[in-house]
Amino acid sequence: MYASREDIGYDFGDESKVGSKPIKPNPNIDGGWAWMIVFSSFLVHILIMGSQMALGILNMEWLEEFNQSRGLTAWVSSLSMGITLIVGPFIGLFISMCGCRTTAIIGGILNALGWILSAYASNVHYLFLTFGVTAGIGSGMVYLPAVVMVGQYFQKRRALAQGLSTTGTGFGAFLMTALLKYLCTEFGWRNAMFIQGAISLNLCVCGALMRPLSPRYLSEKSVVRSKSEDNQAKALSHSTETIKSNGVLGEEPEKKEEATNEEVLESVQHTEIGGSSKGGRNMYGLRVLKTVSQLTVTVRKGFALWYSSYFGAASLFTNRVFVAFIIWALFAYSSFVIPFIHLPEIVRQYNLSSQNNVFPLTSIIAIVHIFGKVILGIISDLPCISTWNVFLMANFTLVTCILTLPLMQTYVGLAVVCAVIGFSSGYFSLMPVVTEDLVGTKHLANAYGIIICANGISALFGPPFAGWIYDITQKYDFSFYIAGLLYMVGIIFLLIQPCIQKKQPREKSTDEAQV
Repeated sequence: MYASREDIGYDFGDESKVGSKPIKPNPNIDGGWAWMIVFSSFLVHILIMGSQMALGILNMEWLEEFNQSRGLTAWVSSLSMGITLIVGPFIGLFISMCGCRTTAIIGGILNALGWILSAYASNVHYLFLTFGVTAGIGSGMVYLPAVVMVGQYFQKRRALAQGLSTTGTGFGAFLMTALLKYLCTEFGWRNAMFIQGAISLNLCVCGALMRPLSPRYLSEKSVVRSKSEDNQAKALSHSTETIKSNGVLGEEPEKKEEATNEEVLESVQHTEIGGSSKGGRNMYGLRVLKTVSQLTVTVRKGFALWYSSYFGAASLFTNRVFVAFIIWALFAYSSFVIPFIHLPEIVRQYNLSSQNNVFPLTSIIAIVHIFGKVILGIISDLPCISTWNVFLMANFTLVTCILTLPLMQTYVGLAVVCAVIGFSSGYFSLMPVVTEDLVGTKHLANAYGIIICANGISALFGPPFAGWIYDITQKYDFSFYIAGLLYMVGIIFLLIQPCIQKKQPREKSTDEAQV
């Protein structure tokens, strides 16, 4: 049975009520300030994801400086990349309470602090705390808002907008690799990290550009999207499970919570007026009470939304395809991260350093990655193309390349495989789009936080695992084979779950029958 638009997870409200009032679209939706949001997100991807993709340069410096095993040293890079993504669900709580702008600015300060403190590291374990944890948490506090804001500002060209913004990863990997290599050669790796920390303060500027949309425009955006994407939702329904079939992410409790909060604020305001009439003796205390009450309301509302999304009766985990998506994310990201961390050393083992210095393999991945994100985004926005199918095809191509990479021992062969890896990994720009199609705009921050958390776990254990396998076998071949096979298991979960759902017809819900 085909799923309705509501099955995809959009929050449409009462269409009869919507039709009675003319909708005045925000000029910044799909235009205007929306492109500044894309630019801000683009810079965030350069400074965060691009820098992390260039950590192979610093990894070699750390190996020489501290004389530790490859497995232990790789934990520094993997902690930074992993924690950036693992903290996603908790950053969703910050976004619910403080908004994307404030969260991103605080994250920019933390990220810069982590880089600067790492310049004074005396051992690898010190880097675990400063670079892995501090810089990682700061990166996560900027990265998730950058993705969520693009999803809020676009409805017709979401895949293209996400593709353009996330091309910053490719540009960043190319630029930061060259920058870190130059800084390490000229000033040493410690001064290089100090300078990179100063550059990372620009993340605060990126956060300041994340101007929030009003709640009224967010709700109107959901209504307009329900009409403009009817065909796309039907296409996606072939391979998605419904949230409302297992429990509606209802808004009634939230409305009651808002009513209670408004009553609290009104009572405080009445008290403040009464105090003013008595001569203003308690004005200062009343203002403090009002501020505390407003802060309490904001925290309670944000926590209620965050808690209901994860642990409520109608949580995101009742969506079976979304759960399969999480399982896929647990295995997928390490296959993309391992080449960036270990390719510089693999090239040195194959005696290809002279050719690699002319044009590094990681730079090939980064450059082609840019085109992959844009092209896959454009293809996915075509009305006759299913984003889900493009996403799956790109995954199949990438896992094939990961399994093929150990067989290539010449620079040309490695370059070709790396180019295909870069293009097929462009599916990263489709992840927010697929997530939003599954759960809706309202729950995008929490849902995408879960997905990148799973990616973070994959990135956390992938590079150290590859280093550990090398310490045992003295070869990286088995690292790629095992990572590729686990990646394939995740893809199979994505394929099996929709097929199971097609065999289990369900009764139409009341809301669906009304539509």
